[in-house]
Amino acid sequence: QVQLIESGGGLVQAGGSLRLSCAASGRTFSSDAMGWFRQAPGKEREFVAFINWSGGNTYYADSVKGRFTISRDNAKNTVYLQMNSLKPEDTAVYYCAATPTTSDYRLGRYRYWGRGTQVTVSS
Repeated sequence: QVQLIESGGGLVQAGGSLRLSCAASGRTFSSDAMGWFRQAPGKEREFVAFINWSGGNTYYADSVKGRFTISRDNAKNTVYLQMNSLKPEDTAVYYCAATPTTSDYRLGRYRYWGRGTQVTVSS
């Protein structure tokens, strides 16, 4: 059974940092692209960051560019999201996703999803 399990969320003050992890099990994802998405209360899920299979290509939403960094360790079957300079508007449930089914990685069409981890940024 394939599982993506996010961890590392929590409560942090504005300007602080968190590092999210997404550990995959059930199969190896070393050949798959992966992404992070988030959903704030009352809002639609939105794209945050994308990383290709090797980690050589990464893309970010404009709202997080320069503050967030996506990375992966294929030996550990894990992808990370380092979040710095956090803002209250970053408050959301963050989801890890693997294996996009379309070429547009921002659309949220991925084969596998985690259950999410809550990130709350206080002002």
